[in-house]
Amino acid sequence: MNTNTIKGFKDFTGDEARKRARIRKILVGTFELFGFEPAETPTIESEEFVRGENTSDEAVSDIFTLSDKAKRSLALKYESTFQLKRIAQNQKLPYKRYQIERVFRNEPIKKGRQREFTQCDVDVIGSSINDEAEMIAMLASVLKKLNVNAKILINNRKLINEILETENIKEMNREQVMRELDKLDKLPKKEVADNLKKLGAEKLLDILEKGEKAFEKYAYYKQIKELLTLLKGYKVDVEFKPTLARGLSYYNGTVLEVEGSEEGIGSIAAGGAYLINDMQSFGFAFGLDRISMISDLESEYTNYLLVSLGQEKKTIRLATALRENNKSTQILLDKSLKKAMDYANVKNIQKVIIIGGDEVKSKRYKVKDMESGKEKELTEKELLG
Repeated sequence: MNTNTIKGFKDFTGDEARKRARIRKILVGTFELFGFEPAETPTIESEEFVRGENTSDEAVSDIFTLSDKAKRSLALKYESTFQLKRIAQNQKLPYKRYQIERVFRNEPIKKGRQREFTQCDVDVIGSSINDEAEMIAMLASVLKKLNVNAKILINNRKLINEILETENIKEMNREQVMRELDKLDKLPKKEVADNLKKLGAEKLLDILEKGEKAFEKYAYYKQIKELLTLLKGYKVDVEFKPTLARGLSYYNGTVLEVEGSEEGIGSIAAGGAYLINDMQSFGFAFGLDRISMISDLESEYTNYLLVSLGQEKKTIRLATALRENNKSTQILLDKSLKKAMDYANVKNIQKVIIIGGDEVKSKRYKVKDMESGKEKELTEKELLG
């Protein structure tokens, strides 16, 4: 039997899994601080529902399809936004929800992206520009807590459409023009320029790469200025990026992207404004896999390994006391000291406590710091403090 993972799918164990769990905890805690509530939705839906109206979007074309015993056409979800069409019905507005779930895309594997990945969605259904500013402030708060060095980029689809209309770009080509703009971070500029030329939009890059003052003449630039003013109140810095379009066609206003400092990893969060059931909404999603790659998180707690040298009862009692004091503790009752130390090294245990007859008699325990190699003796009260 071949037990290897399928290409594009991955196991997470040990320190990597522990780090991902801590990132989830930070995300959930921050989302709930801002008044968002959790939701969970099925992994499998009808293929028709998954594809929706945006069948030309690249992400939609990459869905995994399957069928059940009744031969119904089904698909794995590629994101969670489309499911808001169902779960947002009859909700008191604004409806603020978050989801942290696995999604699937049958696309080429790249750095920070497998074919199964965890997406952390957060959205406001029935949103205003004030909600947009608060959500971007929440995004900045998450980045700070995760110790991620990144910049938040914003633009507005209405502004891009206004420029396309001013430049007499054919309406039938406008969505494709935006998709080409979205490839600027992925393809050489010349290739994007050549593609735009085929769509009659060869002048667009020159217009979009002008300084910020050049956009003052456009009516929808006022919305960007208003958002920037609101963000100043939150003391959040963002960067206006006129070429930012986002590839999904349902965006209809503000769009954003978070660009990490590590080269080649791509965006670590992205989103924008859109309609759900004719209600104006705003949201974004973090990629947990990419955040985990660049987040510099220190250990949340000290973990202990208690090694019994013939003192099982005392070891169990001390382990129980440590756990009651919220200290992560493992015990080994049947290993030699050498094997216990090998285990501690492999499992990245920080502190090893030796419990033998002499320690129990003196009520002082040898504690070895596995990183520095130093040992010290502590009383039980000192250990629990």
